[in-house]
Amino acid sequence: MTTDTIISLSAGDAGLTIDPENGCRLTSLRLWDTELLRQGAKFGVFPMVPWCGRIELGRFRSGGEQYQMPINSAPHAIHGTGRDTAWNIVRGDGRSAAFTYDLVEPWPFPGRVTQSVELDENSLTLTMTVEATGDSFPAQAGWHPWFLRNLARGKDVELTFEPEWQEERGADHLPTGRRIPPLPGPWDDCFGMPDGVDVTLTWPGAVELRITSRTEWVVIYDEQAEAVCVEAQSGPPNGLNTVPRLVTPADPLEISATWTWRSLA
Repeated sequence: MTTDTIISLSAGDAGLTIDPENGCRLTSLRLWDTELLRQGAKFGVFPMVPWCGRIELGRFRSGGEQYQMPINSAPHAIHGTGRDTAWNIVRGDGRSAAFTYDLVEPWPFPGRVTQSVELDENSLTLTMTVEATGDSFPAQAGWHPWFLRNLARGKDVELTFEPEWQEERGADHLPTGRRIPPLPGPWDDCFGMPDGVDVTLTWPGAVELRITSRTEWVVIYDEQAEAVCVEAQSGPPNGLNTVPRLVTPADPLEISATWTWRSLA
C-alpha cells in the first residue's frame, strides 16, 4: 500500500529516515547524533531512475522510435521520474526496508522499480532494480545524495577519489564523448572508475564516510556552498543515448552502493 508514513531505521549510533511519499527519498542520516544530509524537500538522498543526470533535449531512441521526456532542467530532462512520485512500502523491520513503484507516463514503457535499504551499525547498503514488464527499454539507476559541506563544526568536507578519466563536459552540461584526464574542481562532472566507484568524504575531526559500488560511473557535484553530491550511477549523463543499457523481461538492471563510516571525533 501507499502511505504517508515516514520509515525510520536504526542500528547502533546510526539513524535513517525514508519518505516513500516524496520519491522514496532518504531524508536524514544521523551518525553519533550528527546529521550528514542537507535538509529540505528537494534534498536528502533521492533515487535517479529510470535515467540519471540529463537526457539531451529530453529525447532518446529505443527500437527505432524517438521518445520525449518532460523538460525539467531546460533544455534537458534530468534525474528520472522516481523522485517525483510516491512509492509503495513492501516491508520495514527496523533495520531494513523495501519499496516499489510502477513505471507509468511520462515514461513510455511498463516496468517496476524496487529500492531496498539496509542499515547496519557501520554501514548502509542501497540496492535498486529496474524490471521490464513488457517491451524492453534502455534505463539507468543511481542515487543523488546531498551531503552537508560543513557539519556546523570544524572544517568543510574533503573528497578523496582516483578516477581513471573524466567525461569532458560541453557547454550544454552533457558529456562530449571525449575522455580526458581528471581536472581539479569545482565539479558538475562525471568520472570513470572501471574497478568500481570508491569515494571517501572526510569531515575532519568528525566523520569519515566511504561510498563504494561495482558500477564504474560517479558524478561529483560541489558547486553549491551548502552541499556536496557523490552520485554512483549505472551510466553517464545522457547515457540512454550514448551507452544504452537495455532492460528486458529476462535481464533486469540492478545497481547497489555501500556506504561505510567511522568516527574521527
